[in-house]
Amino acid sequence: MKFSTKTRYGMRAMLEIASDTTQSGVLQKDIAERQQISVKYLDQIIHALKSEGLIINVRGKKSGYILTRKASEISMLDIHNAFEPGICVIDCLSALVPCPMKDVCRTIGFWSKLNDLIFDYFNSVTLQDLLNDAPSADKKILSDLSSSNLE
Repeated sequence: MKFSTKTRYGMRAMLEIASDTTQSGVLQKDIAERQQISVKYLDQIIHALKSEGLIINVRGKKSGYILTRKASEISMLDIHNAFEPGICVIDCLSALVPCPMKDVCRTIGFWSKLNDLIFDYFNSVTLQDLLNDAPSADKKILSDLSSSNLE
């Protein structure tokens, strides 16, 4: 499984915006410069984040961006969903892709549990967690997820 560049850059852009304590907003050109993302590509990312309702312009066009909610209320899954329709480690788990082996596949349980672990992890980690850069929190989250989902 590979996550898209838009998802990865979207997370980085959201961290830039969440890091701003001035409430005057972060300019797109500043995000692009600090994250080394082309302004043209970042424009697509910003559009998706705005469409998902995760960010807004402070004072209309040509102004900075702010979060629409607290960083502690925005999960990595929220950001991922701005770019992809959910998390699906293999096509067979997608409701959009019919799998003729779905009813007899002996590995579907493995893939389903892995998918659930990734989904739960994305859903449990917030922007605030990344701002706090707490590796010990990651270990706890992973430990909690693996003990609850693999039983």
